[in-house]
This record gives sequence, structure tokens and C-alpha cells, in this order.
Amino acid sequence: MTTEYHNPVLLKETVDGLNIRPDGVYVDVTFGGGGHAREILSRLGSEGKLFGFDQDSDALKNAIEDDRFVLINNNFRYLKRFLRFYGHSTVDGILGDFGVSSHQFDVAERGFSTRFDGDLDMRMDREGALSAQTVVNEYGEKELRQVFADYGELRNAAALARTIVQARKKSKIKTTVQLKEVLQRFLPPHRQHKILAQIYQAIRIEVNQELESLKEFLLQTVDVLETGGRISLISYHSLEDRLVKRFIRNGMFEGEPEKDLYGRVEVPFKAVGKLIVPTAEEISENSRARSAKLRIGERL
Repeated sequence: MTTEYHNPVLLKETVDGLNIRPDGVYVDVTFGGGGHAREILSRLGSEGKLFGFDQDSDALKNAIEDDRFVLINNNFRYLKRFLRFYGHSTVDGILGDFGVSSHQFDVAERGFSTRFDGDLDMRMDREGALSAQTVVNEYGEKELRQVFADYGELRNAAALARTIVQARKKSKIKTTVQLKEVLQRFLPPHRQHKILAQIYQAIRIEVNQELESLKEFLLQTVDVLETGGRISLISYHSLEDRLVKRFIRNGMFEGEPEKDLYGRVEVPFKAVGKLIVPTAEEISENSRARSAKLRIGERL
């Protein structure tokens, strides 16, 4: 079932990055199909513990029957709260494989993929109040422009927003195909897939508050990780990767940390190794690995 649901990217490299102790406590904040979690469990002894987070209820079908494992059906932005609930204030390592799972892309009705006709949904948490349909049909032109510019990095964000607002006056835009038809003039055949992917990414990030969740999560890792504990994090687009890179380097998302009288800076992490990307072989076996970037940090 794991392979069908989601093929884990950079499996060995990401888990190796945690430098696992057999008796340690670890967290996989993006459980999905459980591929990374199973690899972590295979390296833990009987005293080890693994917590998994996934806000998508579909992931619960992949829950692992193991006394050392607990699966939490919630967003990783609540990391500290749930660890405390289960009696753990600190852990030894945290793994995150951000972005959309293969399963979410492959189920037409979830509305994540440009390949299918489906409802404009895009909610990772299916109980979430905000859907892609709400964003497309109810956001003002200025708000839509901001979403496309900030999260899709689209230069023609203003024209896209204006076109959607004009089109929805005639009839509500309910499906992925309807959205594509509305924006057809912005989709030249040779670049259609890339532009649509940017548009979908922008809407999806807004729907799921992905960057806000990532920031909240990263800030909590400072308190949650033991000294010497590690974060091993995979990002799939520049917006996520930029946040992870800056946080590991500076402990902040913007600007530079302040220096003391001696020119030293106190930062919570040190980078472990260099940026890791998939091999050509892994990409040929799993095309969705193409844009993956793995960064590892160690708590100082």
C-alpha cells in the first residue's frame, strides 16, 4: 500500500540525516504512506519511539501496527502541543517531507492535479474550512493577485486575478477544467504545464496555509530538539526551501542574527553537510523526486 500511496523521496539520505539512536524519540511530521516512518522504525530498538503527524485522514489507512509508533491526525504546526500531550517535551530528531503526496495528486476529486477534471478542493485536511473553490470564487481581485504573486511567483498575477474575477461574474468556477478554460489565454502549449503548476501551487499554499504552518513548525523545533538532535527536511519549491535554508543558517526567516561584542552570533542550528538532491537514477524511477531538496540541521 505504501508504494501506491506515496513513493518516499531520498529515503536513505533523509533517515541517515537523523543520525538515529536505537533508544531515541523521533518524529515524522509528514507521515503520508509511511515509507520514511518504516525506515526509522527499522533502525530503532525496543526502547525507541516514533511519532507521526499527518493532517490528511486518508493517511490513517497506512497506520503502522507497532507499539513504538503513534500516528497523530493533525497538522505539524501543533508539534509541541501533541508531543506534550503524549508526555514528551523533547525529541532526538524530526523528519519532514513537505509538499503534496502522490496519493493526493492521483485522486482526481482532491483537485490537486492539473491532469484530471475534479472539484476545486486542494485541502490537505479534508475538514478544513477553506477550499480552492472559496479562494477562486470569493477572494477579492487584490487578494487573488497577492496569492499568485507571492505563492506562484507569477509575473502576470494581476491579469490572472482580473480574468478570474470577470469570469466568475457569469458563473461560479467549480472545477479544475473550468479554471483552466478561464485562464486558457495565459497557457501557451509549450509552457502550459509549468504555468498551470505555478497557479495550482499558489492556490494550494493559500488553502493549506503551508508557509505559515512551516514557519510555526520550524520555530518549535528549537524548543523540542535535544542538543545534538537533528532536523532532516525535504522541500519541493523555492519558497519552502528558502525558509528551511535560512532557518538552519540563522534561526530566523528574514535578516541576519545580531552579533555580540566579539562579533559572534548565537544560532540554534548548524548545517550538516551540503544540500542533497536525488540522483538521476531516483528521478528516472520517481519523476516527482525531481525538485526535491534535502537539508539537515543539528541543534546546538
